[in-house]
Amino acid sequence: MQPSAAPELADLAHTLARPAHWLATATATAAVVALAGLLQPGPAGASAAPATAPRPAPAPEAAGADYPVDCAGGPSTVAKRVSGDLDGDGNPETVAVVHCEAGSGTPPSGVYVLTRGKAKGAPARVVATLVEPGEHKNVTELAVRDGAVLATLLGYSSLDVPRCCPDEKEQVSWRWQGGAFVRAGQADAYGA
Repeated sequence: MQPSAAPELADLAHTLARPAHWLATATATAAVVALAGLLQPGPAGASAAPATAPRPAPAPEAAGADYPVDCAGGPSTVAKRVSGDLDGDGNPETVAVVHCEAGSGTPPSGVYVLTRGKAKGAPARVVATLVEPGEHKNVTELAVRDGAVLATLLGYSSLDVPRCCPDEKEQVSWRWQGGAFVRAGQADAYGA
């Protein structure tokens, strides 16, 4: 048997596993991973928002607006109010339920959409009437969801129905479409 011309594998310096080799390999691998993480592109289509991105204006205040409600010289009151972006411009509008103050009974409500006043510091202004007080409706629930105004309206089927006891209920919504609020809803008669 002839001895091999190749040296034994154990004699080769680069095949010996020493702690210094493992440390150098781990350090190099960590450096490559860290560098790859720093050089990654951002998510597709994402762009950084400018530091001075305009913030939406606060919702209009319902208390100071001039509502088209005839209270025969008496005061009116804002019974409910909700806010949300109804026209998609990035700024919120306010929806207010307003009725005349009454010592007793339940006066009919008006539902109004408010936007900010044109001049800085000017009171909010009514830009749409969703329910006229002359419709003799009362609003029991009011919300803004996904750009739509949602309300529950109580009313009367005839003048013979006592004003204490509404016999009609409607779940209605309004959505801004084509430059106007479009109403959708479903009426239910009850308590008859």
